[in-house]
Amino acid sequence: MFEILKRQEMAGGTVVLNEISAPAIARKAKPGQFVILKANETGERIPLTMADTDPKKGTITIIYQVVGKSTTLFKSLQVGERFQDVIGPLGQATHLEKLGTVVCVGGGTGVAVLHPITRGLKEIGNRVIAIIGARTKDLLILEDKMKAASNELHVCTDDGSYGHHGFVTDVLKEILEKEDVKMVVGIGPVPMMKFVCKVTEQYKVKTLVSLNAIMVDGTGMCGCCRVTIGGETRFACVDGPEFDGHKVDFDELSQRLNAYKEDEAVAMQQYACKCQAG
Repeated sequence: MFEILKRQEMAGGTVVLNEISAPAIARKAKPGQFVILKANETGERIPLTMADTDPKKGTITIIYQVVGKSTTLFKSLQVGERFQDVIGPLGQATHLEKLGTVVCVGGGTGVAVLHPITRGLKEIGNRVIAIIGARTKDLLILEDKMKAASNELHVCTDDGSYGHHGFVTDVLKEILEKEDVKMVVGIGPVPMMKFVCKVTEQYKVKTLVSLNAIMVDGTGMCGCCRVTIGGETRFACVDGPEFDGHKVDFDELSQRLNAYKEDEAVAMQQYACKCQAG
């Protein structure tokens, strides 16, 4: 059982941070890796990339958006309560190397995944320019942490309520026009990652993305998280979650992510009715 030591709601309660006691995972985890969590015996297995780890305290930090039954159940857990299962670290760690100037682009809760990678790239001597975005100012997360983790931070909001009025790709294009960028890391919603890659393709800049495919066992056995990379099948759990963004079939990934939308809506409705009935 994995106790929740800290809990924080962000973005108007639509995003939740949990710091969880998991000493064995905290000792081994590296930037880019993920864990699979289950709230209780009958709960769904949810993969989440770690936003932070503290080997000395023996804790890992996850940040998730509340979008359905399982994440609503996660949100109901308070400090002192426990996740039944936390399995990890899983997946391949981010390959961090000193390249020169790199740009880290994050959208929504993807900023949480991007944070340890940004910090790691800066710590080994890269000049890191970060761009983070959200629909509105109220939905932005981890601005202070991203500012500390990078050499330069740009903030974008779709509605212009804070920072640059527009998309992260607008700022990315301006930077690519004037800087000698060696690599871009883009993590966020699938459409955002797709268009980040379209921009960087024009400038022939290597681009990494982190794919949030539907996942069950996290070991490559079930095949649920298969994605097409450069025309070949790969498994996000063991081959990823990070891939060369210019080779990802984003349209296929979007279709697979939407495959269970109706079932998820029914499950959420039944859960809400059960909660109301007490």
